[in-house]
Amino acid sequence: MLFVSTIANVWMAGTSSQGTNSTGLWLNCDAGKCHQIAFAEGDMSSLKAVQAFMILAIIFSFVSLVMFVVQLFTMEKGKRFYITGAIMLICWLFILIAVSIYTARFPHYFTAPKDHHGYSFILAWICFCFSFIIGILYLVLRKK
Repeated sequence: MLFVSTIANVWMAGTSSQGTNSTGLWLNCDAGKCHQIAFAEGDMSSLKAVQAFMILAIIFSFVSLVMFVVQLFTMEKGKRFYITGAIMLICWLFILIAVSIYTARFPHYFTAPKDHHGYSFILAWICFCFSFIIGILYLVLRKK
């Protein structure tokens, strides 16, 4: 889910006279034609930060999965998955930072009556909630 949220170009969506339009972290698509995003210079650095934190969240999510498997086969019975939980909570923090920056900096570019947050943005918030829950569950989980 986190990977789809990051790569799909539907963080903001709407309709215009030419058809549907959507904007993601990488491209702006109007009526089926995609091109580079053009925000103000100050907001481009914020967009780069959102991109970086989302990529870091994907990396840490994958590392958390690998660490879970490693701990599952190497850890003694009765021990907790602290390392896996900590890595997943770092992933949660990266998602929080990325989505918060996007929420604070970019909605003023989309002020048309039919503009709204797209499924990628909503999916990122769902991943935020799930990564927190999974991180806490890993911290509580014991190997049987």
